[in-house]
Amino acid sequence: MDSAPPPVLRPAATLVIFRQPSALQPPELLMVERSQAMRFAAGATVFPGGKVDPQDMELAQSLTGDDPTDTAARIAAIRETLEETGLGLGFTRRLHYDEAAAARAILQSGGAMGDVLARLDLALNLEALTPFARWRRESVGGFDTRFYLANIGTGAVDLAVDATENSRLFWASAQDSLNGAACGALRIIVPTLLNLERLAQFADFAAARADALAHPIAPISAGRMMRDGEEWLTIPEGLGYPITAIPLSAAQRG
Repeated sequence: MDSAPPPVLRPAATLVIFRQPSALQPPELLMVERSQAMRFAAGATVFPGGKVDPQDMELAQSLTGDDPTDTAARIAAIRETLEETGLGLGFTRRLHYDEAAAARAILQSGGAMGDVLARLDLALNLEALTPFARWRRESVGGFDTRFYLANIGTGAVDLAVDATENSRLFWASAQDSLNGAACGALRIIVPTLLNLERLAQFADFAAARADALAHPIAPISAGRMMRDGEEWLTIPEGLGYPITAIPLSAAQRG
């Protein structure tokens, strides 16, 4: 009997945004807490992001003659961040508050990133995003998610939760978010958890970016294995992660 075909995974993108108000403190990352009404990862604390829309791919195809898949994911990461947080990243100039609010309104009313660029006379700076990782959720309705890094310096920006997909925005160091997960204050899913473990190693954005550029980016799907009578989740070695296996019981607490 032929095996069933693998599920079709929906492309998605996520943006890990750094700020560092003081060189004496670890960098902080922008986190969003997903609404309890969401179908996937309800109530979980994640980085801003979401699925790649067809309009993202159409814009990507108009911007590049190469494989537009990565370009479309970068566009989606910029768009979703703007929709979810009000933060305008990945443009060739810094957006004033009123411009960011206008761009967000265009997106939330059903417009696409191409509409934002045309109406506000903006252009994208896709090189502001550094590829960091790629995670897959291998299931029906699963995702193939590309993670990118971006930096806003000291982080003097205006943010506002969208109050639909997300219920809270906050800045925290990677280690503080891990501590929140350990004590049960935050619910963190496995890709976010292991990405935070990796990001907690770095004293600033430059170090994180250098690490991202030094490691290959291959699709990661968590596997399962038995160890000492307990089931563990595992990911491949050699992709930059300091922790490549965690007990399933620890993952389920996230």
